[in-house]
Amino acid sequence: MSAPFRLLGISGSLRADSFSSAVLTALAEAAAPMAYFEFADIGALPHYNQDLEGALPLTVSEFKARVAAADGVVLVSPEFNHGVPGVLKNALDWGSRPVFRAPFTEKPVLMVTSSPAFTGGVRAQYQLRETLASMLARPVVTPEIVVGQVHSKIVDGRFVDEAAVEYALKGFAALFDEIRRVEASRPRAAIAS
Repeated sequence: MSAPFRLLGISGSLRADSFSSAVLTALAEAAAPMAYFEFADIGALPHYNQDLEGALPLTVSEFKARVAAADGVVLVSPEFNHGVPGVLKNALDWGSRPVFRAPFTEKPVLMVTSSPAFTGGVRAQYQLRETLASMLARPVVTPEIVVGQVHSKIVDGRFVDEAAVEYALKGFAALFDEIRRVEASRPRAAIAS
């Protein structure tokens, strides 16, 4: 791929002054020379209900289309009660359907977690990895990208930990490699002679 990668950013927090959203914005800005970012509003999605799959709500259709159109996804999530916030799990449940043809199937996904605790959300990251693998997504294999004591690294609503951003960019390099692998494995259309 020579053009910038198309990435969909998803914050696992709905709060107006969300630490996760601040981290995601900083990462998108740092990756801007290599990637074009769009952002998903997962707060607009209804609770997952299989009864709605026959006539998807517009917000769900739009979310799934944005995931499908992206070359890769970047998830930045807080850790709530040692796990993934319900709103993020809900979005992943919508994005995992229908099985084997879902927009997340074979989609490279980079995970970042954050927490005011020094552990940086590692338990949520483990849950995310397990969920993504079961959805047949492609969680990027990279050392865990976690941001501990995130509350002390936000100034005027902006994430200012340059070392964490620099470390995360190594994860982006792995994401881009995985996107290239997926692209190379896709069957090419037959060339008319």
